[in-house]
Amino acid sequence: MSTQKALAAIEAQQAKESGRTAPWMVGEQLREICMREPRSAELIAQDLTTGGMSLREAEKKIKAYADKHRTGNFACVTPAEAEKIIREYFGLTEIPAAAEVIRQKETAAEGKVIDLADFF
Repeated sequence: MSTQKALAAIEAQQAKESGRTAPWMVGEQLREICMREPRSAELIAQDLTTGGMSLREAEKKIKAYADKHRTGNFACVTPAEAEKIIREYFGLTEIPAAAEVIRQKETAAEGKVIDLADFF
């Protein structure tokens, strides 16, 4: 449920952008984090809905990093660097190991029953 709440909060902020802007792209990276890490999704949902945090402010942190590491007229931030900055901004833990991600997904799925008859 937290993942859905986080995705809805991300979509709400993305809707304020004119599409494919830098803040909108931050939302896409946050979306990926939420989908693979339910615990992070819970924190992101809180931060975006009641914590006063935003995609635009996260993007400003990434831009500051790019400006600081500029070479001539060129600046680049890799996806891994951007994710690290986003994680720091939202106070998320380091990227969990694959086993931890699987455990988080299993924990999130506990209590959910799939009735195979629904597929017939």
